[in-house]
Amino acid sequence: MGTEWGPPPGSTAQHGDELARHLHAGRLDAARRTADELLAADGQDEALALLAEHAGSSPIALELFVEVLDGTGVVRRFAGAALLDPGAVEDVAQDSLISIAESIHRFDGRSKVTTWVHSIVRRRVADHLRRQRATVELEEQHRPAERMSSMIAERVSVRQVLADLPDLYRVPLELRDLEQLSYAQIAAQLDRAEGTVKSQVSRGRAMLAGRLGAGGPVPGAPA
Repeated sequence: MGTEWGPPPGSTAQHGDELARHLHAGRLDAARRTADELLAADGQDEALALLAEHAGSSPIALELFVEVLDGTGVVRRFAGAALLDPGAVEDVAQDSLISIAESIHRFDGRSKVTTWVHSIVRRRVADHLRRQRATVELEEQHRPAERMSSMIAERVSVRQVLADLPDLYRVPLELRDLEQLSYAQIAAQLDRAEGTVKSQVSRGRAMLAGRLGAGGPVPGAPA
């Protein structure tokens, strides 16, 4: 009996090939399902690497990359390993997610995505600690999240890109950064949990930063 080489059905390699095909074809729903299957098959590194590879040129790959990365919790775990205050962890995680998406087109694949992500989180932690030591609070405006929020509110060109985001993220982001509603107000208006709103605003800012960052540097939320 001959031996048949190749990945067995359901393997991470097979899911990875399927995910790449869906991304090339622009099939968001199919790509999301395959990414979920890849994650379920213990293929987190493969999923992140594939999505990162395409995220600089494909809006749907960027959307999925932000969703998958944020969903794994690795950004918050990296921030939480260096900071004790939960509020600081959330701020640094949000800043990091924006910086990661903004820089995704520069990821060269020579290391694991999580290794590259860790280096960015370390820099955002260092920024946070410097702000804590500073006597002047003006530095807060340089946070990626603060800069992104300001850009959304003030620049028409950014709002044009914002309009192309999926409604799931665009609507709470507009309510937060354009209408300046609180997270609790947004949650009540959209009938969503407040934690869900915070996550969607954070992801929306990161997706926006990634789309803008692919064409040049992005300035990047109030907590």
